[in-house]
Amino acid sequence: MKYDVYGIGNALVDMEFKVTEDFFTENNVEKGLMTLVEQERQVELTEALAKNDINALKRQCGGSAANTMIGISQFGGKSFYSCKVANDETGKFYLNDLKENKVSTKLTEQTAPDGVTGKCMVMVTPDADRTMNTFLGITATYSKDELDLEALKESKWLYVEGYLVASPTGQSAAVSAVNFARENNVKTAFTMSDPNMVKFFRDNINEIIGSGVDLLFSNEDEAMEFTGKTTVIEAREEMKKIAKTFVITLGKNGAVIWDGTTFIDIEPFTTDAIDSNGAGDMFAGAFLYGITNGHTYASSGILASRASSKVVSQFGPRLSTDQAIEIHKDVFSN
Repeated sequence: MKYDVYGIGNALVDMEFKVTEDFFTENNVEKGLMTLVEQERQVELTEALAKNDINALKRQCGGSAANTMIGISQFGGKSFYSCKVANDETGKFYLNDLKENKVSTKLTEQTAPDGVTGKCMVMVTPDADRTMNTFLGITATYSKDELDLEALKESKWLYVEGYLVASPTGQSAAVSAVNFARENNVKTAFTMSDPNMVKFFRDNINEIIGSGVDLLFSNEDEAMEFTGKTTVIEAREEMKKIAKTFVITLGKNGAVIWDGTTFIDIEPFTTDAIDSNGAGDMFAGAFLYGITNGHTYASSGILASRASSKVVSQFGPRLSTDQAIEIHKDVFSN
């Protein structure tokens, strides 16, 4: 196979800010969730941040699945990302960042359409929680036209970002990609992405999952919201009905993995968390790298836990390649 994982999702340039909860109160921002906003609202928040002398800490190409594909690449895997950006400065920055991280894509500066590339304002509070206000821009029109079926056919896994369910064309593209993957013996993975996606787009998620996926990623809130259960123990039993295997991340308590036969408890690595942005994306990337490169679900879970604990100890949703190499060495040399 040419690629370990073919990912589809929103292409967003992440801009990260360090804020206090007072900022949310003063500017009517809902803490801890991803909220879709119009461009005018982002401008309004940008002006409010500037008024408080709060500058962006980082700018990186992002979107949940993009962070996961970059994680796979950093650990030494081969990933492909199907996305949509505009032919503007932000879009060019996005494509160059993907290229620098060795993630393949069919989109080029020459083929990128006119429009505005999506942006995500990531606001991090002292408790390490992340709050996102996202203007989708041109990625709101991500569709089946952006799929590269030949690349998908040459991949071991398809990975679908849950945020796509908020867009009619993105939803259609996700369903088409999953159906094509099943027809061509490509394994399917889906991540729920955010509790709001589960709460407001449950029918869309069910349409993508269909008769079941090979691997499902969620955090504990998403798992309980989706299954209607009040504990993780109950939720994980219900999730056996919709996924052959799955991962439920538990924040500071690690994760639990169902490998199709048994539950595997993944212990957390002790860390001083300052920014939870990208933790789930990194967990998925490290885990997918592991299982597509000869490692067990258990050892892949350990790698993923180690990688995500490092991500939350610093600002930004990604590791450096050097950090990924060091973590890989530490986990698999023992």
